[in-house]
Amino acid sequence: MKIAIVTGASSGMGKEFAEQIHGTYRSLDEIWMIARNLERLKTTALELQERKVPGERTPILRILPMDLCDEEDMKRLRELLEIQRPCIRLLVNGAGVGAYGPAAHLGLREQLQMVDLNCRALTQITLICLPYLSRGSRVLQLASGSAFLPQPKFAVYGAGKAYVVSFSRALGRELRGRGITVTSVCPGPVDTEFFAHGGIALPWWKRPFLASPKPVVRRALLDAQAGKALSLYGGAMKLVRFFSRFL
Repeated sequence: MKIAIVTGASSGMGKEFAEQIHGTYRSLDEIWMIARNLERLKTTALELQERKVPGERTPILRILPMDLCDEEDMKRLRELLEIQRPCIRLLVNGAGVGAYGPAAHLGLREQLQMVDLNCRALTQITLICLPYLSRGSRVLQLASGSAFLPQPKFAVYGAGKAYVVSFSRALGRELRGRGITVTSVCPGPVDTEFFAHGGIALPWWKRPFLASPKPVVRRALLDAQAGKALSLYGGAMKLVRFFSRFL
């Protein structure tokens, strides 16, 4: 059984990944959609089913309401993989959270939760899934353009995304011999619910660079298929990446 696993699939970039994979990757048997919010997962799955053209083959959508920071839920995922023994063709770590403000002013628990979800959970999901990847499988890790330079008032979030990029690039090198690619997706600001949930007001000078999720995800899937270690959408982010090497 060939599957894709998408975390954070109920909203934002994770939802967009699930939608585009469902509409594009016809050779998959199932897409496992993981998120905490069961009702939103059901709504997303229903929307995708309604778009299906009669007679067209699309992957079955399997809804898995799970908290990636809950060890019991991660145990359930490991057991499900051990029972099903699928071939994971695509793993998309799309779940994430952010909070904006000086580190000394933000709550300790809030910032540790960012580390838990953005770093620890991503690492755990990746390592749990590794035995089920095979030649040609692709891993997409949702990072951020904020990974390239330290981010005052975004200190923990930016540092976490720098971890994602470093971990993913090293892992990609380790898996190269197995024919498995790992791609860090590093967009600038994307028009999702991320800003509202994190209480983040987008500065006026960043608003012209606000991207729609659709082209960002489309670019990411193409870059992963091409075996790229980084996926950068738009000229602005490519410039940021280029100049960050010198700054």
